[in-house]
Amino acid sequence: MLLGAIALCLAVIAFRPYEAPPAARAQENTRRFYIEPGALMLRKPGGDLRVYGKMVVDLETGHIWGFPTGMNSPYPVDPTSDVPPVSKPIYLGQFDFSTARK
Repeated sequence: MLLGAIALCLAVIAFRPYEAPPAARAQENTRRFYIEPGALMLRKPGGDLRVYGKMVVDLETGHIWGFPTGMNSPYPVDPTSDVPPVSKPIYLGQFDFSTARK
């Protein structure tokens, strides 16, 4: 009787993956970014470039990047072209998270 109960439990465990297989998951990106809402006036260090764009902060390193959008828009826009534009990042600076303590 005990041996039958053990065999039944093992059968349930063995056939469970066929009844409800575990969900497949893609590899997760370990990088975490904060994307500032809306578009901001980005100023490249040195002052030689001022353009509207999105500000993105790498929460692991504190590096701050600006992605130009060309106008006060949340994504890159080029009204003169049928091809969607690609925004290249501009390095703006860094937050020193290591010194921020309670």
